[in-house]
Amino acid sequence: MLSRRIGGAELEVIVADITTLGVDAIVNAANSSLLGGGGVDGAIHRAAGPDLVAECRMLHGCKTGDAKITKGYRLKAAHVIHTVGPVWNGGTLNEDDLLASCYRRSMELCGKHELTSVAFPAISTGIFRFPADRAAKIAIHTVIDALPAVPSVGHVVFCCFSEASAALHTDVLARYSGPCA
Repeated sequence: MLSRRIGGAELEVIVADITTLGVDAIVNAANSSLLGGGGVDGAIHRAAGPDLVAECRMLHGCKTGDAKITKGYRLKAAHVIHTVGPVWNGGTLNEDDLLASCYRRSMELCGKHELTSVAFPAISTGIFRFPADRAAKIAIHTVIDALPAVPSVGHVVFCCFSEASAALHTDVLARYSGPCA
């Protein structure tokens, strides 16, 4: 839908099944147990196979706003970064900051493991009910702000499940005019 170079990285918005992407890491919008669930989480666990849940058991869960990394197993992606987004409660419980932390912590793990490409779903916008337009702005801006600290990352994909979500991400990315532009 849209591809744009910002700083040293190519940022792309697409509509696709994130489990099919051949990137270094896909980000999983996980629940706090990390043991699988519905939506993106369930799809990633099914595609990766039973070894993923076995490794996730060893991680002992994850707090909202944090992220942990595993192997990708049967996925094309070598790694899965699991992050737990906030449940939307009207914006009064620090939801914006927690969602931004999901993207920031995921980018930090990319840097720590010297990954060059990563794909993000629209974290928290499904059953966690985070407003999709607000989430798209947080996603794009937080990732772009993180890029200077993660020079290994040269390709970021915002992998949306629907055309509507992709349109929101595309609009934010197209309008971005911050310091890395």
